[in-house]
Amino acid sequence: MSAQPFTSVWDAIEDSSAEAENMKIRSSLMIALQNHITGEGLSQTEAAKILGVTQPRVSDLMRGKIDLFAIDTLVNMLGAAGLHVEMHISKAA
Repeated sequence: MSAQPFTSVWDAIEDSSAEAENMKIRSSLMIALQNHITGEGLSQTEAAKILGVTQPRVSDLMRGKIDLFAIDTLVNMLGAAGLHVEMHISKAA
């Protein structure tokens, strides 16, 4: 077994570079939401009201269930939280 270098964990576990890029974006958006909820000291019920989702949905978010969230859903939740999303696109290494 040889060691193969990867730029991220997603590159190592996803089947294609497109899937890895999608997961990188989703994980970054989820972490931003988790940090916001924690930083503001919000309960899951309070966060759910602000984000316009159910408390179980916030629980899924906080537990990192990335497969349950699409990019557009996460962007909408960030907007509802009063956060701004910016993108930076560059050539792949």
